[in-house]
Amino acid sequence: MTGHHFMDSFNRRSLLALGAGLAAGPGTASAQSAWPDRPVRIICAFPGGSTPDLAARAIAPHLQQVLGQPVIVENRAGGGGHIGTEAVARATDGHALGVTIGGPGSTAKILNPALGYDPATDLAPISLLARLPFVLVVHPSVPARNAAEFVAFAKANPGKISYASTGPGTLSHLVMEDLAASQGFEAVHVPYRAVGQAVLDLVAGRIQAFFAATGGVLGQVRDGSVRALAVTSAERFPALPEVPTMAEAGVPSDPAIAWIGLFAPAGFPADRIARLAEETGKALLVPDQRRALETAGFTVVGSDTASFRTLLASDIARWGGLIRRLGLKPES
Repeated sequence: MTGHHFMDSFNRRSLLALGAGLAAGPGTASAQSAWPDRPVRIICAFPGGSTPDLAARAIAPHLQQVLGQPVIVENRAGGGGHIGTEAVARATDGHALGVTIGGPGSTAKILNPALGYDPATDLAPISLLARLPFVLVVHPSVPARNAAEFVAFAKANPGKISYASTGPGTLSHLVMEDLAASQGFEAVHVPYRAVGQAVLDLVAGRIQAFFAATGGVLGQVRDGSVRALAVTSAERFPALPEVPTMAEAGVPSDPAIAWIGLFAPAGFPADRIARLAEETGKALLVPDQRRALETAGFTVVGSDTASFRTLLASDIARWGGLIRRLGLKPES
């Protein structure tokens, strides 16, 4: 199944499942079941003000209301999202959830076998909260006006282009590695702890390129401090309608998305996971709760658990295969 058809099917399943959950109404057994009388922690694997943090804080008020317990968002940033994600995987109190992104939430153990957790076995997916494509942005000094010209320039200047990522094994890293491998060029990887610092260095010309989650560079694209060459979605991104897709820009590739998801530790009770997925979908329908994510450029989802699990399996197959094929390491 192509990435485009997968996402179309994924969106249809998510909407149908969410509609069914809403139609069932508050009289369902899951909605009536009492939640344990203890505060709920949502461990966000990224700092306050980041888009994963916005997602966690978007769902917390509704969960607090319907569960009848305090819901506390706890930021544990560092390690490209691995510190907070591992904290969720290792939680044993039965009241810890986690918000993280692709990489720490899917392929981390494939990249680093020595890692203290494996998202494929130590995390229980609950709901995909939001998604958005990446955009290939370059410093204005790079003489490329589209993705095809960027590839040609990179081929003509092997190893002279430095590109940013939000950490080894994150999707911003893997998307560029995939492009370089498929198009036959070399570039220097410069990992960053935070998107903001990567963007600052791109604007300053200390690095030349970045596959950034679109929401993180909208302002810089619009003010001309960076140049957007293409988006990684199957269709153009509504917030950047003038920027072509990779295929339109002359470099066909499967769509790639950044995502934010809600997880529990493996072994979390199935009835609680089902209820959390249902209530998360409801929380993300509230205009005030979703506005911050939409302002940051994300498409708000709030999927059912089965659809999110399918997305994770697709990520592990695609990006895990790339990691193995290229022999990528944690320090790559």
